[in-house]
Amino acid sequence: MEACGSAHHWARWLNSLGIAVKLLPAAYIRAYVKRNKTDAADACALLEAARCADIAPVKVKSIEQQALQGLHRTRSLWMGTRTSRINALRGFCREFGISIAAGSRNGLEQISRVLADPHSAVPNLIRGTMKLLVEEIRLLEARIAQLERELTELAKQSPACTTLLSISGIGLLNATAMVAATSGNVQHFRDARHFASWFGLTPKEYSSGSTRYLGRISKRGDRYLCMLLTHGARSVLRAASVAQTAGRQLDGLRQWALTVQARSNHNKAGCALANKLARICYATLRDAEPYTGMVTRMKKKMERTAYAMPA
Repeated sequence: MEACGSAHHWARWLNSLGIAVKLLPAAYIRAYVKRNKTDAADACALLEAARCADIAPVKVKSIEQQALQGLHRTRSLWMGTRTSRINALRGFCREFGISIAAGSRNGLEQISRVLADPHSAVPNLIRGTMKLLVEEIRLLEARIAQLERELTELAKQSPACTTLLSISGIGLLNATAMVAATSGNVQHFRDARHFASWFGLTPKEYSSGSTRYLGRISKRGDRYLCMLLTHGARSVLRAASVAQTAGRQLDGLRQWALTVQARSNHNKAGCALANKLARICYATLRDAEPYTGMVTRMKKKMERTAYAMPA
């Protein structure tokens, strides 16, 4: 079957009947369709694609995984609606000569004060409608906070989420979204680099013969998870810069990130760190061990190796 809408539901139903199901990416099957698109041509294309060993099948998601992904999609929709409402209020205020401060929280508070002031430049004709927009934003923020509390309770009950939360730059949204996408099991990935490329955190390649050209980040994978990992990497870079300025000691991950940033730029360092975070997530999920314990075990192994080496 093609991995399309409702495919996971039908795959679970067929599996319950004892029928083995293989979900294949729809984008890869399209190349096998000959001439016009018909049901018969699609069926032939599916059979041809199923014979190709290079096309990795999509793992069938459980009901819990899809429900958890639904929570994340709902939060993204509410966040987008909240942003659009704030931008609309900013635009209205700008048309009446009122400059609003940067930032959603500070800007919304300033807009509320402007609307509460009867002597402000906002006309009475639109003042009531703008107040309704502010109330809608407050309601969305309350709903988002409630949804995040639900995700927090789910993360406490998931060993995979607890393991992922031990990694710097991996927060509540990253951990729960990754568990929703993989169920906390990464054994079907070949290695950590394959896992990172599944997120789209690898460059596009255009090579021929001995000439190899690597372009910008492909973004061909799960864009939502890629976005979360990138934001997590940027937070680690920010924390590392602040710690370095304050003269505090840095761990190996933050020191490496600052080294990459020094020889390239902030955006490239953020993408490189996001790729490394994905590989660290793979290792922690594979070994079912927190990141701190994994680092300690690796240090002890390196010390034993150095001690065993002849002088």
